[in-house]
Amino acid sequence: MYRVLIADDEMIERAVLYKTLHKNLGDQCAIFQAENGREALRIYEEEKIQIAILDIEMPGINGIEAAQRIRETDKDCCIIFLTAFDEFSYAKKAIMIRALDYLLKPYDEQELMLVMEEAMRLTDEHLADAVALSGRGQAAGMGAGETAAAQEPREEMEEDGNIRLSKVAELISQYIRENYMYDISMQELARTMNYSEPYFCKLFKQCFNKNFTSYLTEYRVEEAKKMLEQPTVNVKEIGKAVGYGDSNYFAKVFKRITGQSPTEYRLYIFQRG
Repeated sequence: MYRVLIADDEMIERAVLYKTLHKNLGDQCAIFQAENGREALRIYEEEKIQIAILDIEMPGINGIEAAQRIRETDKDCCIIFLTAFDEFSYAKKAIMIRALDYLLKPYDEQELMLVMEEAMRLTDEHLADAVALSGRGQAAGMGAGETAAAQEPREEMEEDGNIRLSKVAELISQYIRENYMYDISMQELARTMNYSEPYFCKLFKQCFNKNFTSYLTEYRVEEAKKMLEQPTVNVKEIGKAVGYGDSNYFAKVFKRITGQSPTEYRLYIFQRG
């Protein structure tokens, strides 16, 4: 089972998040709870947490500080931030810590579950890599903080307002249209467009009102729907064609978005037609 930690000083919000995760992933995850950053770090160490969902604004050790301490010794733990404050400084720190995602409260349940499923997939990859690298030493270079600091976004980049955002959104959309079938990431797209990662994270949400993971997933599913209308195309091949090498993972993501498995969706299409 995946070992998941949720840390939030608000008892009700913590309980709602626990209930949401348990409803969707209860048979796949052991879920631990913490009410502050200090307790989160203790549970992380004791339970060898693989996925940490951290509220940022907590008394004492906040979510950012807790994540920084986790990242000092663990490069693979999937960190997801939750916050009620849409502040650029938080998004910037989240990228520097290499968080998987940064979700705003009140979060959308579907968006949360898509991010969680991506976290579980990455955890599986990390475990597979660990097995493959067993017995071999690894350099634990974490990268230089000065490099990130040197990529501070400039205020003048926002002067063009909506016109500029529209142009950027079209460039992003074009890139995803041309590359969604490959294993692409937000970091890779930011480099391609010559933006710093913190700035691009903020910019993407301004353009599309959702995070990169959700946008890419929804786009892939829409493309898969078109292919499913062709009866001769194998479902497994459709998953690969839209960027999912694992057919089971593709089916899970597709059902999360549409409420139906790819096979069920295809049957529905032909019955309707």
